[in-house]
Amino acid sequence: MIAVTSRPDPVPHADPAAPRSSYESGELTEAALAGSWLEQLRHWYDEAAADERIGEPNAMQVATVDADGRPDVRTVLARGFDERGVVFYTNYTSAKGHQLAAAPEAAALFAWLPAERQVRLRGPVSKVSRAETEAYFASRPRGSQLATWASPQSQVLAGRDALDALLAETTDRFGDGAIPAPPHWGGYRIEVAEAEFWQGRPFRLHDRLRFRAAGGRWVVERLAP
Repeated sequence: MIAVTSRPDPVPHADPAAPRSSYESGELTEAALAGSWLEQLRHWYDEAAADERIGEPNAMQVATVDADGRPDVRTVLARGFDERGVVFYTNYTSAKGHQLAAAPEAAALFAWLPAERQVRLRGPVSKVSRAETEAYFASRPRGSQLATWASPQSQVLAGRDALDALLAETTDRFGDGAIPAPPHWGGYRIEVAEAEFWQGRPFRLHDRLRFRAAGGRWVVERLAP
């Protein structure tokens, strides 16, 4: 006789189709929209930075394409924006660095979900000046400076121990001296050609207003949700 061992009931998984949130915190009208994408981004960014529910308001997802045309996306931290575009920093030899070298276009997304807002950006990408990179690198915590030198970003590692060993080697290398910006690391600027501001509304009838560069001027368009 074969003994049958009863198996415990499986733990139920959360159902992604179950949540039903109604977005009712605000609206975005053409009359309330700022006169430029930059002014509107600054306004919403200031509100996101003041919102205690939003941990890192400068976190944005940046999408690129690889050599086969496959999309790739990751979260980075925006470190500045002005009329020239939005800046982030990374290793030029990373996956996104190689992708941007081959196809210098990107899309970016700020997702401020507690405020029921998103900002979508698209445009060509170029490196910032070396002076900008060095000034920003000098402002970083020393630990971040060391990590930038130590990490062969996007490369395969044998394990965490290998990364820890690289950091120890880098720490010994620089000692107590100044740490310069690595030549393989720096900033990218997304030159904004499109900027969409998304405000959640009830029953998925969201407000979507887009600034789009066209013929040397900016066009404002409302998009269907």
